[in-house]
Amino acid sequence: MTTHADEFEIHRSRLFGLAYRMLGSAEEAEDTVQDAYLRWSSAGREDVERPGAWLAKAVTNLCLTRLTSARARREVYPGPWLPEPVVTSDGALGPLESAEQRDAVSFALLVLLERLTPAERAVYVLREAFAYGYREIAEVLDLGEANCRQLHRRATQRLSAEGTRFEAEPERQARLVESFLTAARDGDVAELERLLAADVTWWGDGGGKVSAARRPIEGRERVLRVMAIGFRRYIAPLGFTVEEVNGATALVARDGDEIVGVIALEIHGGVITEVRAVVNPDKLAFVKRQLGGA
Repeated sequence: MTTHADEFEIHRSRLFGLAYRMLGSAEEAEDTVQDAYLRWSSAGREDVERPGAWLAKAVTNLCLTRLTSARARREVYPGPWLPEPVVTSDGALGPLESAEQRDAVSFALLVLLERLTPAERAVYVLREAFAYGYREIAEVLDLGEANCRQLHRRATQRLSAEGTRFEAEPERQARLVESFLTAARDGDVAELERLLAADVTWWGDGGGKVSAARRPIEGRERVLRVMAIGFRRYIAPLGFTVEEVNGATALVARDGDEIVGVIALEIHGGVITEVRAVVNPDKLAFVKRQLGGA
């Protein structure tokens, strides 16, 4: 006989993926799933006709509550806020077999989702990442179906204004990331100029815990100047591995056995348009557990 706990475990991975997309934080997503389990364990089986739907609703509502307080915290966050990175080569966020699926967990989209209201974000994630119908979304959010359609339309319009965010070919993306790392290590300015878009932007999230630019650095020349100083002073002594993070090829920086940063590169038209460096140690805890870092 399937126990209450066994039934929950069947859905745990999907629930984590839902919570992470809603919150942009792996640690908070884990806490949310645990809170959902506590609710689940105290619910009577006779009250739950469809466990998957019941749990999705519980997690979504818990996320909506967390998003309200998260918005207040992020308004006073020291410097740019970036999502917590998650290694996705092990299926932690579900299958990422298409460009659209990879885009749904990308740093670029998760940052843009911060601009939506909690309700818009919930509708968008349920519809786009989990293929929920509007009737199912309405049941999860206790809203009218027409209202959910309107929220999805509004969210899509706001996100579409930013343009397409994903690069179609992972293999090409991986080669560009490798080339970027080699050029940075070698101080090959000419190659870096070729790899970086003229309007490239560098974002650093240190969370006030470690040194990072408090404002985005815009433009190829400024980014190159920062890299020249940063790589020589801070990055040259580090070791790097190439990993699939949030559905895209990224660089994981290590100081000895300790993971000290994740650098995600956004690529369009064969050049790097965004560099996002997460160095806030609080945001690296999940990646450290995934990769066995100190």
